[in-house]
Amino acid sequence: MNKLIVFMLIVIYSPCCSAQHKIKSPKIPSRLSFAGEKVPLENQDVWEQLDKELIVNQNYHSSTLLILKKMNRYKEKIVKILKENNIPEDFFYLAVAESSLKDKAASHAGAVGLWQFLQKTAGDYGLEVSDTVDERRDLEKSTRAACRYLHDSYKKFKNWTLVAASYNRGVRGIQEAIAKQKVDSYYKLYLNSETARYVFRILAFKLILTSPSDYNYEFDRSTSYPTYKYRVIKVDRSIEDLPDFSLKNNTTYKDIVLHNPWIKSGKYNLEVKEGKVYEILIPED
Repeated sequence: MNKLIVFMLIVIYSPCCSAQHKIKSPKIPSRLSFAGEKVPLENQDVWEQLDKELIVNQNYHSSTLLILKKMNRYKEKIVKILKENNIPEDFFYLAVAESSLKDKAASHAGAVGLWQFLQKTAGDYGLEVSDTVDERRDLEKSTRAACRYLHDSYKKFKNWTLVAASYNRGVRGIQEAIAKQKVDSYYKLYLNSETARYVFRILAFKLILTSPSDYNYEFDRSTSYPTYKYRVIKVDRSIEDLPDFSLKNNTTYKDIVLHNPWIKSGKYNLEVKEGKVYEILIPED
């Protein structure tokens, strides 16, 4: 036992180990904005909030590195849809904060997908959730639905930072906080702990993912996960046997559900409602 204790002390205090585990204070820029709106870093509370979120996410190595690797596969597609709908590009980082770019991300509260829609909200914004389909896990459809939600929120607040906060707290929750506290700035509102951190978490991801080397990530972009090329099959009638459908189209059931995460796995069939048309992506070699 004494030998084990001595060995552990040597490991902990050896120069090589201490160097490997050295944690640096995060770099905070002198100026920062979200969706074109100034972040008041001259306010000490704001500065500290951002500092805390950078410390957490800068040192959450495995998760952040996986996001960096997946960005190549997701960012261009999502940003393109945001721009088409006149939503500021910075809202891409909201999706990162919500789901870590996991198509099938699911919360304990029942929120699902890249944009973490609850089932009722998904229905309100035109996303289908059925026994065999969950369009909250469809990148394009869920992003377009998120754009509609964000626009509706902007009509109420006329401020993108408050829109981002409302994505976490709800429009009514932010409206009530503004009415009771008589201030209309996110940075001046006293909010529940999760929403108080929320925009700062988005900002932390923006900084880290834009300049990973500034936050101790030696990220080789050549190791990014590649994008895929697809052929598209339009389906307007139910498929009773997805594995059989896959083989007939020179692919596998595994590839079908991996590249079309909106199809619920384990069902082996796809119910198509009358008048509905789905696009199934088939990866090309």
